[in-house]
Amino acid sequence: MFLRILDRFEETFISFLMVSAVVIIFVAVCQRYSISLLADLVSWARANGHESLMAMARSTYRSVVSLNLLWAQELCIYLFVWMAKFGAAYGVRVGIHVGVDVLVNSVGPRWRHLLVVISLSSGALFTAIVAWIGGKFVYGIAQTAQVSADLEVPVWIVYLAVPSGSLLMCFRFLQALMNFIQTGHLPQHQPGADLMDETERGVSESEGARA
Repeated sequence: MFLRILDRFEETFISFLMVSAVVIIFVAVCQRYSISLLADLVSWARANGHESLMAMARSTYRSVVSLNLLWAQELCIYLFVWMAKFGAAYGVRVGIHVGVDVLVNSVGPRWRHLLVVISLSSGALFTAIVAWIGGKFVYGIAQTAQVSADLEVPVWIVYLAVPSGSLLMCFRFLQALMNFIQTGHLPQHQPGADLMDETERGVSESEGARA
């Protein structure tokens, strides 16, 4: 039950970060180009004597300029940092990390088992160390009043992505290690496998309803 909730939270959180970053970037870019287009429209309307159009364009220009989106770039950077850390943990869970397995595949089953255990244990140890060091750093910076430049949020909230993401990644390494010891299988991601399963399920349901 806990693992199912954690998996769902991980996927939802990463999706939320991605959607938020895309929406913020889209709005910021639209505002930037709208300012330029509205300024050109005001100039064109003035040159051609369209007073009503010029007034409307000028009013819209002032409204768009008044929107303060200077914080958008900074927020998107922070969102991508959090997305990268939690995305790395998700990659360990589903087995989509790039790995060099030439040596592992060239040895016998016994040595392969040992090498996989060593690599997973090393990954868990490394991410645990990063989480520990990151946690100490976050705790230290939380004692200060340092805030970010544009958003003016406490900096420790931004850096919290390092220990939390690394801790989750360490848990995923340990989860993969225990699963490998018990079953001998590693997480394997097969693109399109979920879609194929859903298609086959739909075909089976259709045939069952037809029968």
